[in-house]
Amino acid sequence: MTTSSQNPAPFLPGERGELLHSLAEQRALLLTTVRDITDAQAAERTTVSELTLGGIIKHLIRGERVWMQIMVKGDGELPGGMLDLEQYRMAEGETLAGLLAQYTAAAHRTEESVAALPDLDRSVPLPKTPWSPPETVHWSARRILLHLIRETAQHAGHADIIREALDGASTTAQR
Repeated sequence: MTTSSQNPAPFLPGERGELLHSLAEQRALLLTTVRDITDAQAAERTTVSELTLGGIIKHLIRGERVWMQIMVKGDGELPGGMLDLEQYRMAEGETLAGLLAQYTAAAHRTEESVAALPDLDRSVPLPKTPWSPPETVHWSARRILLHLIRETAQHAGHADIIREALDGASTTAQR
């Protein structure tokens, strides 16, 4: 990935810079976890879960793209593919290198989108999903960024467990 994810700097000043820096740190941990694995390993299940390292990265790519669309458009419409369960699986022919390139592009788009906002108080309606309450829910850009940080951290932890089960490597030991 790029320096914005592997070595989080430089970033915007103030709160948005701090939030983007935290997100970049979580991305960097995930990238450490998948370092030196093959495409076959990236697609391999190592626990009773369906999750794989490649599937986690693919899901996080989709997550960043979808949340930036929600934040930027602000129309409350459900982004295409948001609920597609295939986002959790490495498809035949996909490579880890290809997914990491897409992850880099998604990270850049997130950084550009946040930099372009007038402020983090921008509030947008969330799309209706099967788990949504009946009333429209609004989130600020700040809350969307905090959600992306949490989501990335949670899945980086999942990835660490999968990697340890795969070959005994742990992110902490690889840093």
